[in-house]
Amino acid sequence: MTKKIPPIDSVGAVLEQSLKRLDLAPRLDEYGVWPIWREVVGRTIARNAQPEKIRNGTLFVKVSSPVWMQELQFMKEMIAEKLNQRLPNHAAVKNIFFMVGRIEETEPPAAAAETAAAEENFDHPVNQDFLQSIKDPEIRAAFARLLKSYARRQPKV
Repeated sequence: MTKKIPPIDSVGAVLEQSLKRLDLAPRLDEYGVWPIWREVVGRTIARNAQPEKIRNGTLFVKVSSPVWMQELQFMKEMIAEKLNQRLPNHAAVKNIFFMVGRIEETEPPAAAAETAAAEENFDHPVNQDFLQSIKDPEIRAAFARLLKSYARRQPKV
């Protein structure tokens, strides 16, 4: 008498079944923000703002300074919309809450040095190199308007 060996499931299939049973799929969809953050907001913003955690649709983002927190407040709906367009759930990010904190360096040292050199040459409030580093055209345009507005309010020396 031969014993029939049951078919072996792949690890991926077993994990998928387990996740369905635990109903963790929506939570995992929320955490899809991390891999796409830099692509959505651009290199410059990603260097100054990083997602920290997400709870009940609210994405908590650490920013490098109060100035960045203020600037990004004006764009939070647009950023949430762009993130949701790229996420499988399409509604994972309902709100964004910014908080000042220490930002971890995510760029390779060569890219960071290149960016620092570009910032030294930042002699005009709306530097085109800075704006071109933001890939999304809507976010780039919003940031350009914001920088122009800021430049108008600065006292002339």
